[in-house]
Amino acid sequence: MRPYDAFLLISFGGPEGEDEVIPFLENVTRGRNIPRERLAEVGEHYFLFGGVSPINQQCRDLLAAVTSDFDANGIDLPIYWGNRFWEPMLTDTLAQMKKDGIRRVLALPTSAYCNWSSRTAYHEDIERALAELGEDAPEVDLIRPFYDHPGFIDPLVEYTQASLEQLPADQREGVRLLFSAHSIPSAMAEASGPPGHGFGPEGAYGAQLAEVARLVVERLDRAYPYELVYQSRSGPPSQPWLEPDVNDRMEELAGEGVPAVVVIPHGFVSDHMEVKFDLDVEARDTAKKLGIGYERALSPGTHPAFVSMVTELVREYTGRGEEHKLASLPPCAGGSGQCCKQR
Repeated sequence: MRPYDAFLLISFGGPEGEDEVIPFLENVTRGRNIPRERLAEVGEHYFLFGGVSPINQQCRDLLAAVTSDFDANGIDLPIYWGNRFWEPMLTDTLAQMKKDGIRRVLALPTSAYCNWSSRTAYHEDIERALAELGEDAPEVDLIRPFYDHPGFIDPLVEYTQASLEQLPADQREGVRLLFSAHSIPSAMAEASGPPGHGFGPEGAYGAQLAEVARLVVERLDRAYPYELVYQSRSGPPSQPWLEPDVNDRMEELAGEGVPAVVVIPHGFVSDHMEVKFDLDVEARDTAKKLGIGYERALSPGTHPAFVSMVTELVREYTGRGEEHKLASLPPCAGGSGQCCKQR
């Protein structure tokens, strides 16, 4: 008997028209008492792109590529897709799976790292959706964090190298690589893997981000200076969040005489809105004002190695393949015990 009846891609979701922007943001922020003025402010990021987030089309493209790769590798699993905050909604997808007679589901989140928002929240959303479905709801296993899988690292290496080669020779000599990830509250970062579990003050999340940056840089044509930065902070100023902000750090580097930066969005799986706006608009504009060179590497997206990684992870979980990891960090254990809940 096959251990799983279906494969499920779980993503964040995003609006695909101007009339969907505010309802989508209301879904994302429900229960957090975010003022409507703030929603309108964030909504302007989407309106710059016609109200369309790239993320849904990126999921469609990934699913099409994964379907072909499954077929080529003899993986006979129907493929489904559900979002946490916009259509197709996860609850609706799981309801359809129940109707289709699916009993056991192997799910991949579009998030590579450990922290509450990228792991525990997925578990909670799945459990909430299954509770609504009641009896005979499918069982869902969430695939492990894949930050150190070669299929995630190799595209970042290729795209970083390509960005470096876009710089003029004089700028490339003094370039600084900035590995950028979504900022989260410091307390959430620590809870992703407390210091007592072998991690530093930024928990498993910070340790994993640092490890990916190291793995990428050691595979480039030479050893470039690099560091971690953060983006997309959304909390109140009184609450500590992970720093430095990518724009703030670029200002400091420009003052130190650094001629150019290459920003690598290694905290993200695809070039969705927070990459397109925060890095391609805001950070690029900051670099222009500072008079320094700027290139932004692509995220893994539908790179063939990333697509193959999905297939390899499915083979791993179905007992038909080995576990592929490049790092040796300990497993994270979030405050709820579910940050990186295993099979």
